[in-house]
Amino acid sequence: MPEIVAEFGLSVAELPDFTTVCTRKQALEMQIWRVLLRLSAQLQETGDVQAIDATGFDRISASQHYANRTNYTFSSVKTTALVDCQTSLILDIHCSMKQPHDTQIGWQVLKRNLHRVETITADKGYDWDEFRHNLREEGVRPVIKHREFSSLDAAHNARIDDETYHRRSVVESVFASLRRRFDDTIRARTWFGQFREIVLKAAVKNIEAAINL
Repeated sequence: MPEIVAEFGLSVAELPDFTTVCTRKQALEMQIWRVLLRLSAQLQETGDVQAIDATGFDRISASQHYANRTNYTFSSVKTTALVDCQTSLILDIHCSMKQPHDTQIGWQVLKRNLHRVETITADKGYDWDEFRHNLREEGVRPVIKHREFSSLDAAHNARIDDETYHRRSVVESVFASLRRRFDDTIRARTWFGQFREIVLKAAVKNIEAAINL
């Protein structure tokens, strides 16, 4: 990429081999990647409504040796994103090799972002009374519909602010945008490499959005 090389005032001959870059990237601790994502989410002022949801990103096949050694059986990475509904900034990302329940991952993600969340909207996958109670205890307003097992659940849903609730569709738009911009397949072969790849894509998306303002 000659334009990028020129921006850094380098020549192609001065650049390290791509395998060196990959090795160095893998050596960086996950905390550093999280800091990068957090800083990229601070490039714009966020709104007062955030949304959380999960999707799956497909993975390329790992080597048979690696698959056997790590019990590599899932064909996709379950990815949970916390997104600001006003700016579409990705505030946080969680990835899992397994299929944990949305409420468990949702609380884990929100617990480390309580200072950035005022109102959280999510679909019925996050319907759990303890989850709502924990959020209210921290001063966060949950806008999450109940699964309707009784007339009481239907009554709770009827009182929900539909305009706020439907803003959760912003997360789906963000996932679609990531797939269009960076493809929907994760190229890294190791688990920690896949996590880093998804977080890096999220950070780059945030940075691009700030540049294009």
